[in-house]
Amino acid sequence: MIPKGRVIGLDLGAARIGVAVTDSGQRLATGVDRIDRSGDRSTDHAAVARLVEEYEAVGVVVGLPLSMSGRAGSAARAVSQEVAELRLALAVDVDTVDERLTTVSAARDLKAAGRKARDQRGPGPQGGRPPGSGPARRH
Repeated sequence: MIPKGRVIGLDLGAARIGVAVTDSGQRLATGVDRIDRSGDRSTDHAAVARLVEEYEAVGVVVGLPLSMSGRAGSAARAVSQEVAELRLALAVDVDTVDERLTTVSAARDLKAAGRKARDQRGPGPQGGRPPGSGPARRH
């Protein structure tokens, strides 16, 4: 269990790692960075460790891409393997979270607030950032 304080959220992709950080109450997470994969996991994990230190995070949460049936397919197995490595590399707890319905839930919340999910998207999944959010740092 992760104690109160800021938490780093990771989306472990093949080409890059998406990074978000919560507020200290862990109520809101904001995308803050991406790490372009170097080809060496220890280098990538050292970049994550620097972000944990920079944000004074008390833990890390990694999205686990389970299938809708709840089975762990090849992507979930790969993430689980890397999570095991991160647990050895980082000085904070590393947990996983089932990310199956997070997009559906976020779209429902936006609709309830009178906003459209389409209007909230950045330029795209290739590491794009919403206009005005500043440049992404590369580690």
